[in-house]
Amino acid sequence: MVEAQRKKGRAPQLTSLESLGQAAECLRTLAHPHRLRIVQMLLAGRYTVGELADACEIPSHMASEHLRLMQRCGFLNVEKHGRCAYYTIAEPHLASIMSCIEARFGGAKTASAGRLP
Repeated sequence: MVEAQRKKGRAPQLTSLESLGQAAECLRTLAHPHRLRIVQMLLAGRYTVGELADACEIPSHMASEHLRLMQRCGFLNVEKHGRCAYYTIAEPHLASIMSCIEARFGGAKTASAGRLP
């Protein structure tokens, strides 16, 4: 694509390095198996810290820390109902990111999901 644009005398539209730096920081936040599992679950509905911790097989305080990091990046919302706090997805683009990850690494279908080519 870039080569075709170059032949036509047009430079490709590039994202600013500042914006790419912000993207890299957010991707670093996502780059953890428990956080990816949490995103997978939250794309399907809202969950409490305890439910997410159980799904990740980690203590609740660790799940809370993962949630706090993702919330700080703008990925998640929290809704409080009485004593319960429910987490939901705030960033709709997470669905596309997870679709790419699941397509590449096979979701639950593939035993070799962790292998790189």
